[in-house]
Amino acid sequence: MPAYTPQELAAQLRSGLLSFPVTHFTDDLEFDEPRYREHLAWLSGYPVAGLFAAGGTGEGFSLTPSEIDRVVRAAVSEVGGRVPVMAPATGGTANAVAQARAAEEAGADGLLLMPPYLTEAGQAGLVEHVSAVCRATGLGVVVYSRSNAILTDRSVQILAERNPTLIGFKDGVGNIESLTRIYATVGDRLAYIGGLPTAETFALPLLQLGMSTYSSAIFNFVPQYALDFYADVRAQDRAAVYRRIREFVLPYLDIRDRMKGYAVSIIKAGLAAVGRPAGPVRPPLQNLTEGELADLTALIHKIS
Repeated sequence: MPAYTPQELAAQLRSGLLSFPVTHFTDDLEFDEPRYREHLAWLSGYPVAGLFAAGGTGEGFSLTPSEIDRVVRAAVSEVGGRVPVMAPATGGTANAVAQARAAEEAGADGLLLMPPYLTEAGQAGLVEHVSAVCRATGLGVVVYSRSNAILTDRSVQILAERNPTLIGFKDGVGNIESLTRIYATVGDRLAYIGGLPTAETFALPLLQLGMSTYSSAIFNFVPQYALDFYADVRAQDRAAVYRRIREFVLPYLDIRDRMKGYAVSIIKAGLAAVGRPAGPVRPPLQNLTEGELADLTALIHKIS
């Protein structure tokens, strides 16, 4: 049995910052479970509201189903109920349902439903896809709206009415009108999670649209800074938020934007910079160059 009912999980996710840990690899690109566990033990020592295993920052897209199961089981075992563990459900409907059931068996507390890959779909098809995953287990489900699975306000309303275990909406688009429509239509029935890359950039304005939390990738390597940033956002301290954006986030984005895929690669580079290496990224992602790693290390030292 999960430690949280879907409703309890929704309240927990709303309550604080969310962490999306990287997945550690050895030099030959195999899952490095000991270092992954060490990383989770470190992160779960901070007051974070939830850990999302094998998500986008965790290179879930490059993991096999059996590897995802190993990662989720390691996270559940290591965190030991101190922090809720969210597992991914990916790919087409049959695959996502199978992963959802495996996650429930592994002891995960909830699911993050990723967009299906390499296919386009209409809203009715997406509603059926999400509903099938919600029906597959008793776990709370957060749906990730982005890429080829962008949900309209009407679809979110139908899903919320149809599926009591749908507890959250994670946005990876940033369309202000769409988010306004969704919140105006569904209200507090769902927890709203900011999911744009380097979510700190958008956290303050999106707070006004009902997003009380977001997925922080930088929490992986500067956890206290990420928590302090989140506290400033929740306090709506504009001066403090924009000071942090100027001193760290903008120069960080300048490095991130040098190569497609660096939104993930730069997190592993950040861990290397603070002496907690997580290994390389898997292709098709690329590691930062030595010069870019040096730039990132210098930037981190400025805020340490």
